[in-house]
Amino acid sequence: MFDKVLVANRGEIALRVIRACRELGIRTVAVYSEADVRAPHVQAADEAVAIGAAPAAESYLRGERIVEAAQRTGAQAIHPGYGFLSERAWFARLVEESGLVWIGPPPHAIAAMGNKTDARRIVAAAGVPVVPGTTESVSDVHEAAALADRFGYPVLLKAAAGGGGKGMRVIRNPGELEAAFAAASREASNAFGDEALYLEKFLERPRHIEIQIVADRYGTVLSLGERECSIQRRHQKMIEEAPSVAVTPELRRRMGETAVAAARAVGYVNAGTCEFLLSPNGQFFFLEMNTRIQVEHPVTELVTGVDLVAWQIRIAAGEPLPPELAGHPRGWAIECRITSEDAVAGFLPSTGTITALRLPGGPGVRWDGGIEVGSHVGLHYDPLLGKLICWGETREAVLRRMDRALRELRIVGVETSREFLLQVVRHPSFAAGDVDIQWLEREAATLQATSPPSEEVEAAALAVALHVAASRSKAAVRRDIPSPGRDGWHVAARQEALR
Repeated sequence: MFDKVLVANRGEIALRVIRACRELGIRTVAVYSEADVRAPHVQAADEAVAIGAAPAAESYLRGERIVEAAQRTGAQAIHPGYGFLSERAWFARLVEESGLVWIGPPPHAIAAMGNKTDARRIVAAAGVPVVPGTTESVSDVHEAAALADRFGYPVLLKAAAGGGGKGMRVIRNPGELEAAFAAASREASNAFGDEALYLEKFLERPRHIEIQIVADRYGTVLSLGERECSIQRRHQKMIEEAPSVAVTPELRRRMGETAVAAARAVGYVNAGTCEFLLSPNGQFFFLEMNTRIQVEHPVTELVTGVDLVAWQIRIAAGEPLPPELAGHPRGWAIECRITSEDAVAGFLPSTGTITALRLPGGPGVRWDGGIEVGSHVGLHYDPLLGKLICWGETREAVLRRMDRALRELRIVGVETSREFLLQVVRHPSFAAGDVDIQWLEREAATLQATSPPSEEVEAAALAVALHVAASRSKAAVRRDIPSPGRDGWHVAARQEALR
């Protein structure tokens, strides 16, 4: 096992990796930008190294600085988390060529699955079903038009070099194609440095189902079951759950075997996720493979009892996977992504300083967050503040628990997605499991037309009280401000108002 690991990330995933390392007896090194000098992940690590200015391009995307920090502090391995450099094959190679261990899949597997057309070609050759479409990039709009006529509208243009909804456009008729092609190419170039696009048939109302796999260097590849990720806005996931109401034990077995076949086709090692579209008739098609830990990995952890991040580290250190790791899911888990976005204003980014924070608790409630009181939320990074994850014996039980936990959660200082997510969880269609990847877009206008609950006003009053009190004396704040239960919001605000 390693003595020291550098975590090449920030926010909640950096904290998640640091905690896993601590439980394994491993010391950690954090890296940080100028904007993150006082960030929670910096405080949590055993050591921390500054790597540049606030923009990610000048810090978290500077691979050579990260490797230098690892060498300077004596770290033996680098864990990339998700996002930033986690799926950059060149960075994985740089880490390995520098004599360090890369806690992730081999660079060749990252490269193979990183290009979506190459990935489609590789997995199709291994017998994995793919969405009807091209296995080569489309040269220009004229070729795209001919292919669209062949497959039949609607079709989907997608960036060959990336994912996450960037460089993606749905075209429902020939008149939309030219403008969509230009916009998708431009967005793909800006996001991934590659304007290449490919085209596939657009499936109406499929579910987004992904299979978590883990693989060791000795040839063992295991499926740990599925996650449902159909609640998406503009191809960005908002709520995930495990298992899926649409997946039977037999379908779980077949999808798991397919994901294992895709992983074997590229010589995959470590944790990864195969994403599929599941049509209403039960057919499923490979979308892509994410060669990293996923944002939504906690729901799998809660229904399997497997610490995926710990196993990433153990696999990288050379440990074999026990076959019994792949068991049947127990209970149900749901994750809500809490972001700094104003749903009422069309999900505009919200910035500011966290002035008050109350986290939910109780049985079956987990918070993976990257913020604390005093944290500044800016525009340099992803708006994800944290993830609220709940577990229950049944789906009905976990829905009730998530409703309660969302109502308990309070974040003051920025607008968040909390109220929007609460509405989704309470929606009859979601409660019934009757959703697909286009469901949220159909319901968005209704869900966004809300006003904050009255308790938000109470929280705002507390924020004012804490701000003024902090300027007087930190000791006075500790002595005079009560614990932040609901009565606490009232008492704190009233105390300050009377001073």
